[in-house]
Amino acid sequence: MEGRLLLKNCAVFRADGRVRNGMAVVVEGNTIRRVAPDAQVPVLPGDWEVACRGRLVAPGLVDCHSHLVNGQLLPPSGHFLLMPPAERLERMLRVARLLADEDVEALTRFAAARALRDGVTLVVEHLSCQDVAGGLAAQARAAEGLGLRLLTSHATHSLDGAQQAETWLEANADFARERREHPLVRGAIGFHASYTCDHALLTRVARLSRQLDVPTVFHLAESEDDLTTTYSRHSQRVVPRLDALGLLNPRAIAAYARTLDSSEAGRLEESGTFVALAPRGLRTLERGADPMEAVLARIHMVGLGTGGHGTLQDELLAALVGALRISRAGRLPDVDGSLAHLLVNGPAELCTRLFGLPSGNVEEGSIADLVVYDSVPPSDPETGYSPHLLGQMTRSPVAWTVVDGRVCVREGQLLGFDYVDLARGATEALHRVWTRARLGS
Repeated sequence: MEGRLLLKNCAVFRADGRVRNGMAVVVEGNTIRRVAPDAQVPVLPGDWEVACRGRLVAPGLVDCHSHLVNGQLLPPSGHFLLMPPAERLERMLRVARLLADEDVEALTRFAAARALRDGVTLVVEHLSCQDVAGGLAAQARAAEGLGLRLLTSHATHSLDGAQQAETWLEANADFARERREHPLVRGAIGFHASYTCDHALLTRVARLSRQLDVPTVFHLAESEDDLTTTYSRHSQRVVPRLDALGLLNPRAIAAYARTLDSSEAGRLEESGTFVALAPRGLRTLERGADPMEAVLARIHMVGLGTGGHGTLQDELLAALVGALRISRAGRLPDVDGSLAHLLVNGPAELCTRLFGLPSGNVEEGSIADLVVYDSVPPSDPETGYSPHLLGQMTRSPVAWTVVDGRVCVREGQLLGFDYVDLARGATEALHRVWTRARLGS
């Protein structure tokens, strides 16, 4: 975009819950160049002026673990979570084998558009498909076209044999190698979970991640099946096993963490592993610590992920319920701070870790991943503090979404794409997949 993007008369979000009203935000290139009182920032020739009219401007949201494609191929989350873990896994693998590259691109494009309209500017994706090279390339095309920031990987496993796993892993590594410096779409090395991967595969994953200096994405302590299968085969729980294989480190992005105890949460904190929490799928263990309590009490690098189902707003509501439960027991004194960290601060640190740019604040020098909400926030005239700011962010419609300085959504509408056309393309892709499933059954 030529010239500056200028957000006029806006309320600027601060992670401490304070609001600065009557501000202007100047974006040049992919960076926030100036944040100042509105009267001090005139509109210059060539500027793209956005009349915010007091609306809230905040950093873009981060979906720290998603299944943009595979989430559309599975039942709604409530039904899916009630399935036995073995049935969920079998269904996921069977459907993944039916995906063609054109299906991956169409489904990714629709999911990416939906994310942008929800104010999500970065998605950490975990793809399952047969043609890894083609599938990851299709996702990159879709994300770049729409303007979504994306880190994508393949959920490689050992269930189809060592040779197939090696083929998938090499294709994943080639994509990550080619994309190491891309400004918008990067690659990570992915594997499914401890209980679906043998030692040889996980050792190779750890080695490739170190050699390429790229992240790893995986499911951590995904379910009771993960825990019991890992222990029966390797005489270790999930966290100690992955730790021994060198997979817990600052490059790791571990999703779910549903069967953790407090000592394992402590080890994740020590290792610098990022945990993508999905509170809607968490259940308190019959014995041992509540996994959500273990994560919130011990781990700093933590954020929310959808797993491809629902929205971050849904996950934040589930996190609120869990945090209040822990707080009432006297073990979580700062509920608001914990929720702000899950939605904003932790994900911002992840974005900075991945792309090497200041993130998560509307301030000079930060990357221009921004959202304008259709909401005018109240604030105390003395302190500027708004006790309901986080709630407003999650309940208010998104008016504008800006990623890397590019306007992707303007007054609720995608730029350059018709949302209904993208939805129709995704529906046609689903029809093709299920036709193949019927013919193959």
